[in-house]
Amino acid sequence: MVKSDKKNQSNDPTSGIRPGRHIPTGPVVKAKNTKETLHRLWHYLRKQKLGLIAVTIFTAISAVLMLTGPYLIGMSIDRYIVPRDYDGLVTLCLVLLGVYIASSAFSWLQMHVMAAISQHTIRDMRSELFDKVQKLPISYFDKTPHGELMSRTTNDMETVSNTLNQSMAQFINSILTLVGVIIFMLVMDIKLTLVSMVIIPIVILTTKKIATYTRKFFSNQQKELGSLNGFIEETVSGQKVIKVYRREAKTLGQFQAKNRALRDVAKKAQIFAGVMGPSMNFINNLSFALIAGIGGWMALREIVTIGVVVAFLNYSKQFSRPINELASQFNLLQSAIAGAERIFEVMDEVEEDDEGERKPKIPSVQRSIEFKNVTFSYIKEDGPVLKDVSFTVEKGQNIALVGPTGAGKTTIINLLTRFYDIEEGSIRIDDRDIKEWDRNSLRRRIGIVLQDAFLFSGSVMENIRYGRLDATDDEVLEAAQMANADSFICKLPNGYASVLSADGGNLSQGQRQLITIARAILANPDILILDEATSSIDTRTESQIQQAMKTLMVGRTSFVIAHRLSTIREADVILVIKDGEIYERGNHDALMEQKGFYYEMQMNVTNAQQAM
Repeated sequence: MVKSDKKNQSNDPTSGIRPGRHIPTGPVVKAKNTKETLHRLWHYLRKQKLGLIAVTIFTAISAVLMLTGPYLIGMSIDRYIVPRDYDGLVTLCLVLLGVYIASSAFSWLQMHVMAAISQHTIRDMRSELFDKVQKLPISYFDKTPHGELMSRTTNDMETVSNTLNQSMAQFINSILTLVGVIIFMLVMDIKLTLVSMVIIPIVILTTKKIATYTRKFFSNQQKELGSLNGFIEETVSGQKVIKVYRREAKTLGQFQAKNRALRDVAKKAQIFAGVMGPSMNFINNLSFALIAGIGGWMALREIVTIGVVVAFLNYSKQFSRPINELASQFNLLQSAIAGAERIFEVMDEVEEDDEGERKPKIPSVQRSIEFKNVTFSYIKEDGPVLKDVSFTVEKGQNIALVGPTGAGKTTIINLLTRFYDIEEGSIRIDDRDIKEWDRNSLRRRIGIVLQDAFLFSGSVMENIRYGRLDATDDEVLEAAQMANADSFICKLPNGYASVLSADGGNLSQGQRQLITIARAILANPDILILDEATSSIDTRTESQIQQAMKTLMVGRTSFVIAHRLSTIREADVILVIKDGEIYERGNHDALMEQKGFYYEMQMNVTNAQQAM
């Protein structure tokens, strides 16, 4: 039976908030920490130590061989071209050819190994991120647009992957080349080396200034891209609604606004990124001109040889190239850091507590389920959605929850399944607070069928077996028969082996719902929850479901959220919920006799049906 409840009405404007809607939480501003982000990326990279050592060795060999080239060219001028020793020149040219071929070969090996390192690293990051998503509470998905989350797991992850693949080896090569060039230049002539060093402070100041802007704009670009992806995902999912209400033009306008916002910030990011190349080219040409002018003057004075000047001119290009590459890599690095930070933000979310090792597993429900003075709000500042709700459901009872949209019906279910934890009061199963039980074991005792029947890509058999993975084929067939789904499944091209498209798009709404009910039957739960399970189903299919439900509900405690009179009139107890409180209680006949709020609801439904 249902015990004492308050009947006082409430005008709480937030009682309509329920999961599935985007609950505004306000902007969350977090300081960006480049050093911490790089440190966390290194946590994944260091797992590939042998590969990184191999890349460093291959890169070093390739860089040394490449740097030997200008030295040999300078030697050829001074020792063979000026003295006109053609035999020695031919020999040295062959040596030079071999040096460049070997350098290219080691460069290819380095890129091959680095590609494997980056993909292994991203695999680990992607696996950890997906594992984290599985452990996040339902509240996170209520407040986070799905497209935004998809953007972080795909676009941002791909940005990090591309940067690791392209920039990591290039960064090592640039550093080694820069050091090697300085060593070769110092060995050949200290004065010309100092002339070459003039550009370093100019490059550093220019890079630092440009990077200040690119970091900000690339971060904003990632945010706008996530927002646009979220809107596209929502729009594609809601195409039927958009078309039936003829909102194509409005939706297009919203898309164009978001697209323009992304264009504007991306344009700024690319403009500042594009400034880096021309700036570095100007500085490189300045360095080349200085070395050519001063080196030529020194050669005329016979301070240095012509071969040394030529070698320095070559080294000036190789000296500026790694600096230019390091500067340009700042753009990629800024984009990767922005993406990595967004990924790590998800990884840093508070996950659902794993209680399995600390709390006992709940046995089967033996007596009752009790809500005792339960008060709950999704957002504390907005007030409670449920207010001091108390009722008791005995084992095996069929309880119907009815009331206006947003009254708190689904919230009761979300609290029973511990998708959310209550703030005040308690929910007890067999006189023990459900917080004392392991959360996962509690959910194993619950079977739930939602209004929107969700199916996975895969066969019909796999979708039903999702309710209990160790079920045999015969048990799956039995569950489908109990749900009255066997008849239409057998008519599918491959029966139970028929592969469903995403979300069961190749089945009718009624057929999808029957499969989800078969899934719940297979789970063999103690507590059954039907949340508007028949709202999108025709009368004939509903009759099939009702027949299956009567068998399924025997010995089980059932919670039914529904508006259809045929779905709830046979309930043992009906709880009428209004403004977050239990307003009326009783069976159908008793509530109709009272001619209260429940009576008005049913009369409105009857009048609407007659008017159709």
